[in-house]
Amino acid sequence: MGRSLGRQFRWFWAAYAVSAFGTWLAFDAFALIAILALDAGPAEVSVLAAAGLAVGAVVAVPLGPWMEFRRKRPVMVAMDLIRFAALMSVPAAYVLGRLSFAQLLVVAVVVGAADIAFTAASGACLKALVRPEDLLVANGRFEATTWTATALGPPLGTAALGLVGPVTTVVANALSFLLSAAGIRAIGGREPHPARTDTPPRLRAGDLLEGWRYILASPALRPLFFNTVLISGLIMATSPLLAVLMLGDLGFAPWQYGLAFGAPCIGGLIGSRLARRLVARFGRHRVMLVAGTLRACWSLGLAFIGPGVAGLVLVIAVELGLITCMGVFNPVFATYRLEQLPSDRVARTLSAWSITSKATIAALTGLWGLLAGLTGPRTAIAIAGLLLLATPLLLPRRDRTPRHKNADQAPSERQTLV
Repeated sequence: MGRSLGRQFRWFWAAYAVSAFGTWLAFDAFALIAILALDAGPAEVSVLAAAGLAVGAVVAVPLGPWMEFRRKRPVMVAMDLIRFAALMSVPAAYVLGRLSFAQLLVVAVVVGAADIAFTAASGACLKALVRPEDLLVANGRFEATTWTATALGPPLGTAALGLVGPVTTVVANALSFLLSAAGIRAIGGREPHPARTDTPPRLRAGDLLEGWRYILASPALRPLFFNTVLISGLIMATSPLLAVLMLGDLGFAPWQYGLAFGAPCIGGLIGSRLARRLVARFGRHRVMLVAGTLRACWSLGLAFIGPGVAGLVLVIAVELGLITCMGVFNPVFATYRLEQLPSDRVARTLSAWSITSKATIAALTGLWGLLAGLTGPRTAIAIAGLLLLATPLLLPRRDRTPRHKNADQAPSERQTLV
């Protein structure tokens, strides 16, 4: 049996699981609604995907410093309820015949900003809820849940959409956030009010940059910041191009496309289960360095996809290798990052990290779309794969784990980095 992390963590994990399944159940739902219900073209669908990420990231900028010295669970509940209300406006407008592309765009922005705020608050909440020695176990369980939802959600969502209608999965996603809010409320216990340090009650313009200043001044976090942002941006930028290549140029059926990216998610489960054992045997820094390097070595293979069974097997093999490495790396990295952050920096730093990541994904998705238009999707995928091979150079070569067990007890110079 796995290690028990207590009743409070179980409620937190349950809340995360239900919202993760809801999110992946509704994967690409807005694009499908725009196409099926609003007759949107490729340009509008691209704008919807990119603008939701980019504008949502900009809107989220003040949320990090705003919630730093507030109790995190009420913030998380509020973000869940905001996402529930925003998403439910879509089926309501659809039933009334008033749904528009502009509404989808606004909802995408609101949900994107709330996602960033929730993620930052949940990181701070996890650090307060779980003992430092249990953080890797907790992050491993979240990682396994994510990949399970990724494997099961899109096929079930697509089937439900075809059977019941285009807004079905949006309703399911909205309800998942309502259940998530209930789960967070059920954690119970008293959450202490975060103590203020040097931050004034009023939000200053300089506070908006606090998270980025801390990241860029930290020799432990700075290389990982650039590495993870570029990795996620380059991988996600090629996702639409793979769809065009496989479903268009190579003639794969939709079920084959779904199988190619659903079946390899078993690698995420395997990797997340192996992470703690590998760390115990080889040490955290070595595991993070090796897994972080290996996860950059797979994507170039996607440029060599051919038609037929051989092409499908190649995609599954590449994605399985990539996702397994990510399954090992992600919980180790998430734990390391939390340990590097004092409690009065967690929300701002995680917000800055998430904002940068989402904005980079939006920018690179648009850029790679233009590149594919000039060179073709296969060439654009190959260029992204080659660039990914250089990203391990940004991984930290030395273990910069704080000497103290808890980052809050680190030497005084840690507080002068900002």
